[in-house]
Amino acid sequence: MLLSLLIAAIVLFVLLRLLPGDPANALLGVGATEAQIAAARTQVGSDQPLLTQFVSFVGNLARFDLGTSFVSKASVLGEIGNRLSVTVPLTILGFLLAIVIALPLGIIAAVKADRWYGAAISIVSQLGIAIPVFWLGILIVTIFAINLRLFPSGGFPLKGWTSFGEAAIALALPVLTVALVIAASLLRYVRSATQDVIGSDYIRTARALGSGFTEALVRHGVRNGAVPVISILGIELATTFLGAVVVEKVFALPGLGSMLLLAIQQRDYPNVQGVLFISTLLVLLIGFAADLLQRFIDPRLRGRAGAP
Repeated sequence: MLLSLLIAAIVLFVLLRLLPGDPANALLGVGATEAQIAAARTQVGSDQPLLTQFVSFVGNLARFDLGTSFVSKASVLGEIGNRLSVTVPLTILGFLLAIVIALPLGIIAAVKADRWYGAAISIVSQLGIAIPVFWLGILIVTIFAINLRLFPSGGFPLKGWTSFGEAAIALALPVLTVALVIAASLLRYVRSATQDVIGSDYIRTARALGSGFTEALVRHGVRNGAVPVISILGIELATTFLGAVVVEKVFALPGLGSMLLLAIQQRDYPNVQGVLFISTLLVLLIGFAADLLQRFIDPRLRGRAGAP
């Protein structure tokens, strides 16, 4: 994980330096003089050699110092913390709702694959994967906000989570959007894992010893089927986080997504670097946690670590 984070930091540094223009331009107005340009470049450090800039960049990241915004002069880490109060609840709630939807439907699609509703669930999940998340968000807004007028079409209360009821209502449609997209993808993996469990030798042995199908599936199949699904859950949670950043733009939410887009438009390099680095860090931490959980559930993976 640490090596991946270092590589990500290097790629982030290089890609931002390949962009046309100078980050000092964010501090300058139209018609700036040569002296003003030189002073701005000194202020942001873009006049230094790339190696010096990179050492300073990595050193600041190691201290978790993401710098100060060129435009607002506010702490990047503090601003990201404020934005995460929207992005993190949206991600977690959308992911949990996706699990609630995908687990039972995925099991039904596998167990009842020979029935029309089992096949229908699989078909709907395929269609759900093909739908872009922003288009689904617009469709949900049209139905529930414009036509039915049950929820607001977007925005977030200025007081944030201190107005808990308003904040929860504001996140209802974004959470539903994220959940439906992730559930469609997750359902396929649950269905596949359940089919593998149903056809396994230990399920047949349990049934031969007198256990019913449901009992054998619950007692012997759930834990074995959970191992491959958990690895996918880590990927899907990371995907949920990245998808939430897109959904925030559709619903005008003040999360990391709007912060990143505004920073790109203003060429505010510290904000761009900060959001991308924190996003990468969270994705890597999610994958790391999924690996640990997978080893905890499956003792075979723990035994394999000590094998020659």
